[in-house]
Amino acid sequence: MSAQNPPAIDPKLVDRVKGIILQPKLEWPVIAAEPATVKGLFTRYAMILAAIGPVCGFIGAALFGFNTGIVGSLVVAIVSYVLSLVVVYVLGIVIDALASSFGSEKNMLQSMKLAVYAYTPAWVAGVLGLVPMLAGLALLAAIYGIYLMYLGFGPLKKTPEDKLVTYTIVTVLVAFALQVVVGLFAWAAALPFVVASAMVS
Repeated sequence: MSAQNPPAIDPKLVDRVKGIILQPKLEWPVIAAEPATVKGLFTRYAMILAAIGPVCGFIGAALFGFNTGIVGSLVVAIVSYVLSLVVVYVLGIVIDALASSFGSEKNMLQSMKLAVYAYTPAWVAGVLGLVPMLAGLALLAAIYGIYLMYLGFGPLKKTPEDKLVTYTIVTVLVAFALQVVVGLFAWAAALPFVVASAMVS
């Protein structure tokens, strides 16, 4: 592929997605050792994958009927996209803040790597939003993401084996709380459009 005609999707991104989902035990050590920046993690990876769910959800709503109207659905998509990135960033900070409590290495970049890449299956599963009735299956991807995070604590945070489970559980609880807040914000943003749609109908 020539420089004048680059591929539509970066092959390195595709390889990383495949590696972290299909061979996480091999991929985490590679991730731990490679140079990176927090900005790069988000601009070259998180911001791309996090868009899958909102975009597919909006398209799915268009195909099966807008419950919140087209504008409301667009607002939900934009708000949920932005806040999902905020969640990952905050989660990375929390992971690093908790590191000492679990005998782990404090390293913000490694913490951000863990937060970003562990979200991969959930972001990829966002494609299920094309068919709203299947969106619930994304829960399975989220559960797999928890397993990925568990596997990543050792290589990235140097977490002792006897602390892996508790560190993972605490981190997941924080992530769940953050996701609830995001959901509330997204629906709060859409509420005026829901009301308007109901009044019109």
